Amino acid sequence: MQKMKWILTAAALCSPMAWAATPAAHPAGVDLAGIDHSVKPGDDFDGYANGVWRKTAVIPADRASTGIFLQVFNKAEQRNAALIKAAAASHAPAGSNERKIADYYAAFMDEAGIAKQGITPLKPELARIDAIASRSDLSRVLGSQLRADVDPINNTNFSTEHLFGLFVTQGLEDPSHDVAYLLQGGLGMPNRDYYLETDKDMVGFRSKYQAYIAAQLRNAGVADADAKAKAVFDLETKIAKAQESLVDSQDVHKANNPWSTAEFASKAPGIDWAAYFKAANLDGQKQIVAWQPGATSSIAALVASEPLETWKSYLAFHTINHSAGLLPANFADASFEFYGHTLQGTPKQRDRWKRAIGAVNNDLGDAVGQIYVKKYFPASSKAQVKQMVDNILAAFTDRVGQLDWMTPATKQKAKAKIATVRVGVGYPETWRDYSSLQIRRDDAAGNRLRAEQHEYQHQLAKLNQPVDKGEWWMTPQTVNAVNLPLQNALNFPAAILEAPFFDPKADAASNYGSIGAVIGHEISHSFDNSGAEFDAQGRMANWWTPEDQAHFKAAGQKLIEQYNAYEALPGLHINGAQTLGENIADVSGLTISWIAYHKSLGGKPAPVINGLTGDQRFFLAFAQSWREKTRDAATRAQVISDGHSPGNFRAQTVRNLDAWYDAFSPKPGEKLYLAPQDRVKIW
Repeated sequence: MQKMKWILTAAALCSPMAWAATPAAHPAGVDLAGIDHSVKPGDDFDGYANGVWRKTAVIPADRASTGIFLQVFNKAEQRNAALIKAAAASHAPAGSNERKIADYYAAFMDEAGIAKQGITPLKPELARIDAIASRSDLSRVLGSQLRADVDPINNTNFSTEHLFGLFVTQGLEDPSHDVAYLLQGGLGMPNRDYYLETDKDMVGFRSKYQAYIAAQLRNAGVADADAKAKAVFDLETKIAKAQESLVDSQDVHKANNPWSTAEFASKAPGIDWAAYFKAANLDGQKQIVAWQPGATSSIAALVASEPLETWKSYLAFHTINHSAGLLPANFADASFEFYGHTLQGTPKQRDRWKRAIGAVNNDLGDAVGQIYVKKYFPASSKAQVKQMVDNILAAFTDRVGQLDWMTPATKQKAKAKIATVRVGVGYPETWRDYSSLQIRRDDAAGNRLRAEQHEYQHQLAKLNQPVDKGEWWMTPQTVNAVNLPLQNALNFPAAILEAPFFDPKADAASNYGSIGAVIGHEISHSFDNSGAEFDAQGRMANWWTPEDQAHFKAAGQKLIEQYNAYEALPGLHINGAQTLGENIADVSGLTISWIAYHKSLGGKPAPVINGLTGDQRFFLAFAQSWREKTRDAATRAQVISDGHSPGNFRAQTVRNLDAWYDAFSPKPGEKLYLAPQDRVKIW
């Protein structure tokens, strides 16, 4: 998608690139018309479940892909549009959430006003950059730009456009207080691989990115734009070389580097850290965790070694780029052309009102969310989903008890962790307070910048405070779900609890195959290759016996090899190590949801509906939840930068479950068939 920030992730359900329209499901919860009976389930279960749909599916011009998620997302978007329109018509008093929502939306939609303002909202920051005359000045400006816009547990890229990003949550080894984590950043393209890989597509992206930098500098009236763009690009390439890989960044053991604020000067020389931390309002912290210590040191060295004029051009470009979508049309259109068209393959920019809805939800998410759940999320749906969660948690507990490879000591710890999982369904117990956030009807770019500063202050206020285990990291109107391993908590926003994922009137098989697998997926993240590193209190601790840990890692290695074999595009394979956490959660989540489905039958046989057994409907509902059709550029971006495998490969998860073999009778020699001993069973 374009450069809008989303909470997506290693521990979230999905990447949002697959949002687009799909036909309504059959009342039994399965799209019968979408099945391609010419494909053998044992050769390609995704092709079997979704083949006919895929043949006729058309990717909308303003989308990088199409798939089932937009059926749900579109519903949420239309609802949000109605809520925001109602807020505008309500004449709510100044300072109220409704007035902030209405004014933010109106400012975003005021193209004439935005054109008249030009880059005026950015001039104070650009003037500060232009006044940089020393390394200490540079350090102060860099520190003042630090924002809480990256989350290494729930973010797929582990990078931010700012030189560093801030993450605030409980300590890895001390779960009682929130601490600050400093993370690598500094890139304008999605991932270090875009700068370093040598294939022709990446080389092409690099030349177009340099041209884009020059175009935005020219739009802002900067002299010598081409020369400065080259200097900026060369600097970003050095930053990319300094960064750690996504796979290394996922390793929490490598991240556990608490440095005293005084130690930064010796461990990462090059930045005036005293000036940096003071400008970032972190000078009162005794310790800050360097998530990627090698990258922190190498990036700091670049602050000392690269010319000040290069850094000033770099900061000017990123100041412009960060707000491009809220500047006059020449800035916004250039931003879409590169980030949307070039990197994702999307031909058409989304309608402005849709971008405005997304921006309001991004910056005033809880304000909209409070209204959303009052109108669209009934208590009955909350109760029914909570019951499903309880059923699946109980199934996971039973499953752990039946594992023949796990010792009693490890089983006891695993069950304790399940028993303490905190489940949030629909919406948070407490809402963000926006009373101090100034929203102006005539300042679209300023609204975004003030909202980011407001969020940063919210995160800073958590430091050294007791941990809020009930904090949500998604808004209720988000079509996604997330596991929070440090909180040992799950969030299931209201917007995803809609048909076809969840239909209170639908057959149990489809509900358990779709939303049940989502619930199982998120629960399983507490026990994936990252989640399994944390105990019941969210403390990084080894609660495994050596033998059990060795078995767990061996099973993970089998799954890595299974996914390494999948070829997303010619010559581009899935990175099984990069996607391991999501793949574990898919296998384990589907397994425990199937167990919970059978428990829900109460000992009665499942009905046969439209010639399909309960298990057949269960697995078809799962595969159809992951149907998607994606542009090649977007597929490439996902494979390189995302912790999630593309949906068509996630649908093939079924090949690891014995029950799928009983339901669809795949034969040896068919492409998905795995001998019993080769099926990956982790939980």
